[in-house]
Amino acid sequence: MRSKLILILFVVAVFLNSSFSQEQTSKELFNGINLDGWIVYGTEKWYVSDGELICESGADKQYGYLGTEEYYKNFVLNLEFKQEDNGNSGVFFRSTIDGTKISGWQVEVAPPNNHTGGIYESYGRGWLIKPNPNKDKYLKMGEWNKLTVKVYNDKVTTWLNGHEMITIEDQIIGKGEGRIALQIHDGGGIKVKWRNLTLTDLN
Repeated sequence: MRSKLILILFVVAVFLNSSFSQEQTSKELFNGINLDGWIVYGTEKWYVSDGELICESGADKQYGYLGTEEYYKNFVLNLEFKQEDNGNSGVFFRSTIDGTKISGWQVEVAPPNNHTGGIYESYGRGWLIKPNPNKDKYLKMGEWNKLTVKVYNDKVTTWLNGHEMITIEDQIIGKGEGRIALQIHDGGGIKVKWRNLTLTDLN
């Protein structure tokens, strides 16, 4: 009887420790209220409505970014996005921004047939990897989509609505340092909604 009690206490202790560790390493990047923790780059519109983070083309119709104040190296990022109108956007990682010039790597978020989930190196080598065209069917244009991005050392994997889109290992990515940033493309007529942005630190 005593040995069973000890075993039960041990299991409970392990569970509580695991839960505590998860609380320490996971956090919401977007609080659903305002843009605290983020920096706006450019003149395009970034605002909060009904608990959703929205990016929308402004009068200048130029590139715009919303970047985290903090830098993140190794992590799993989960978020949901909904494309309205054009819907050309992206999620940057390990990136630095000067004005509206961004250097780093983008997980593409774009209309159908434009490689959503692929990796593009900004002001560098361009497209590093594009998903198989057959995977484009996993994108739900005009509906909520779940995007997961795992970045660990020199390896990046993306999932769209639970389907693996790409995996790449790249030494240059492995050396990168910087922030996470959401993009709105130039050209005007773009509107994308975001919600449930959660990051788990893997360092």
